[in-house]
Amino acid sequence: MVLSAVRGALGFLSRLPVGHSEQAWEAFVGTPAAFPLAGYVVGGLVALPFLAASLLPAPVVAAAYLGSVVLVTGVNHADGLADLGDAAVVHGDPAERRDVMRDTTVGVGAVLALGTVLLALAFGALAAAGLPPLVAVALVLAAEVGAKLAMATLACVGRPSHEGFGSTVINGNSPRHLVGSLAVALPAAAVAVPSTAVAVLTGPLLALGLSGWADRRLGGVSGDTFGAANELTRAVALHVGVAAWSLFGGVRSVPLVDWEVLAWTLW
Repeated sequence: MVLSAVRGALGFLSRLPVGHSEQAWEAFVGTPAAFPLAGYVVGGLVALPFLAASLLPAPVVAAAYLGSVVLVTGVNHADGLADLGDAAVVHGDPAERRDVMRDTTVGVGAVLALGTVLLALAFGALAAAGLPPLVAVALVLAAEVGAKLAMATLACVGRPSHEGFGSTVINGNSPRHLVGSLAVALPAAAVAVPSTAVAVLTGPLLALGLSGWADRRLGGVSGDTFGAANELTRAVALHVGVAAWSLFGGVRSVPLVDWEVLAWTLW
C-alpha cells in the first residue's frame, strides 16, 4: 500500500518514469505521508550537484541544481505558483480570483511570483553551495522533503475551494493524518540540525499560513495552492536552512556525522 502510494506520488509530483495506474493514484490521494516520502526520492536526485560543491564554482553547482529541479519535477508546480500570483493581485471576490486562475493568460502577478521565487531559489542554492558538500546535500534533501510536507499539510488541514485536485486529496483526510507525514519527515530533519530541522519545519508552517490566505482570498485550497506551497517552501527552506547553519552550525548543531571528515574521506 505504501509503495503504491509513493509510486502514485512520484507519478504526479515528478517526471520520473514510474508509470501511472488507478491503484497507485488512489493509494496516493489517501496517504498524505506519500508526499514527504516522495520528497526523499526527488530531493536525493536534485541534491546530486552539491556533491561537487568542493570541486566546482558555486554558481555552476547552483545552475546545475536549478536544471535538475526542472528536469526531475517539471513545470506543474510552477504553473500553480503562477496562477496563484495572478489571483493574488486581482481585486474581487473569491469566485473572480478563481476565474483568473483558470485563465491561460499570464499576468503580471504570475511573472512577479515566478521571477521572485526563481531568484530566491537560485540565491539559496548559491548559498548552499558554499557549505560543506554533504551538509549542502542534506539541506537540499530536507528542503525538498519540507516542500512535500507542505503539500501533505494542506491535504490534512485545508478546505477545498472547488472540485478538482485539491478536493480529491483533501476529502477523506484530517489533521490527525498529519502525524504520519511528520513522522516520515523526521529523518530528513535530524541529519544536520538545526539547519535541516528548520528546513523541514518550514513546510507545515508555510502551508498553514497559505491555507489561511487561500480560505480568505480564494474560498479554500485548490490544486494551484498545492503547487505554490511546494515552490515557495523549497526556496524559503533553503534560505532558513543556510541561515541556521551559518548562525548555529558550529555552536549548537548536533550532526549525526562529522561532515568535514566524511567529505575528505569520500573525495
